[in-house]
Amino acid sequence: MAESSDLRLTRMPLNNGGGHMPALGFGTLIPDAAVTISATRDALEAGFRHFDSAERYRNEREVGDALQAGLAAGGFAREDIFVTTKLWNSNHRPERVEPAFKASLARLGLDYLDLYLIHTPFAFQPGDDQDPRDQNGKVIYDTGVTLLDTWRAMESLVDHGRCRAIGLSDISLNEFLPIYESARIKPAVVQVESHPYLPETELLQFCKEKSIVFLAFAPLGHGMRPGLLEDPVIAAITARVGKTPAQVLLAWAVQRGTAVLTTPKSAARARENFDISELPVDALNEINRIQTRQRLNDVVNTGSPGFIPQGSRT
Repeated sequence: MAESSDLRLTRMPLNNGGGHMPALGFGTLIPDAAVTISATRDALEAGFRHFDSAERYRNEREVGDALQAGLAAGGFAREDIFVTTKLWNSNHRPERVEPAFKASLARLGLDYLDLYLIHTPFAFQPGDDQDPRDQNGKVIYDTGVTLLDTWRAMESLVDHGRCRAIGLSDISLNEFLPIYESARIKPAVVQVESHPYLPETELLQFCKEKSIVFLAFAPLGHGMRPGLLEDPVIAAITARVGKTPAQVLLAWAVQRGTAVLTTPKSAARARENFDISELPVDALNEINRIQTRQRLNDVVNTGSPGFIPQGSRT
């Protein structure tokens, strides 16, 4: 982890020399188009410089519009922001990877991507339908392509220069290992659900050993109540250090060596979530000792939309 005296400015070096990822990232899984634009703009103004999007969210154009408006207003340059998007499951066939990448780039209005992720390790029936289902409502998977086939096509994007780094998302360590071992260009980032109820300690340790950025989503428990934000351990630390539960959880994530995504939808919440500061060691240890274990998003087991509402934006 690249250290900073200000936790908010922590940056994580990428293992392929493709620059640094700001540890505090803004996730754009927002169903409403207008809110996507306003929330992305507010995140920029609050200080966020890392933006995580996806083809599957169907709002890359709105994210791009907000980023372009921010760039046009001045105060920072394209090189100051780190932008990620993701290849969806229905585009895993190698011949579909580059067209999907270019389409995302066009929607975002960018000349290059800092990071492109395989959204999940599951290949769906190829085509324009993001959520292909059979007559019984079950996902139609594609058995004619392997994850390594898709990864090889991802590597070619880096070769062509418009994608600075590649990685995987929603993947277990067991699925990740064979890709890592076979990869010509090693994954720079792994994005998975992680929080005190799902610390993913083994995967995090592997990532640290291999200089891979571990990027955590749902660090606040995806707003589920009751949940992390009401956890008694978090509440006690909040009272002691004078921070909000969200600030405590985000600081814990960065201090343990992960990058993290949060999705504040208002200007006030964006300022709150960006305003983190270092927690004392005893607080970190207390959080690490939390025994509750809960996965909130089953996408890692199915490739299904996860937190995205079924039927949303389709």
